[in-house]
Amino acid sequence: MNELQNSLWIEARSGLAATVRDGTEQSKVEQLHSRLRAEAESRGMLDVSYRTVDSPIGPLLLAASAAGLIRVAFASQGEAAILEAIADAVSPRILKGGRRLDGAARQLEEYFERRRREFDVVLDLRLAHGFRRDILTALQSIAYGSTASYAGIAAAAGHPRAVRAAGTACALNPLPIVIPCHRVVRSDGTPGNYAGGPEAKLRLLALEGVL
Repeated sequence: MNELQNSLWIEARSGLAATVRDGTEQSKVEQLHSRLRAEAESRGMLDVSYRTVDSPIGPLLLAASAAGLIRVAFASQGEAAILEAIADAVSPRILKGGRRLDGAARQLEEYFERRRREFDVVLDLRLAHGFRRDILTALQSIAYGSTASYAGIAAAAGHPRAVRAAGTACALNPLPIVIPCHRVVRSDGTPGNYAGGPEAKLRLLALEGVL
């Protein structure tokens, strides 16, 4: 993004935020937001789109770049914090809405309705690097209705001694559910930790018939 584009983007976002603060009616705010998104897309200035969808385990924030789905986040992780992290790592040119996330939203709905066992959306994995990327690749090999241990995932990723680090990589998975870190359990069979909380992990495992 050049300096002029960046200035125009910040000015447009600031104007929309000021409109919201001034208490302009919601329909007007939505119209302005739609116009800003359309203008940004037409000029090639929109890098990330996001939306929030409902699910049986609570609201999920979905974000996608032009390259693919880049983030799935739980409400407990905080929308503002997630968007700020994406802005820092990818681009501040982020807007809510648009059609970019239709496919991911539909596939998640099908998954929660037990009509889908595998996701086939295009993924943008740029938020994970090195060892963490290796773990994401290993996670994608765990089939629906199956589980693996943290030790097993570390070994599958080519780092058999990095069991604790594998657990951390699972916790930092930028695409939970779609990349199924919920299928990783402790060696004794207990569920272990989960970014969405222990209850969410148990519900996902129950959904898949593991529990």
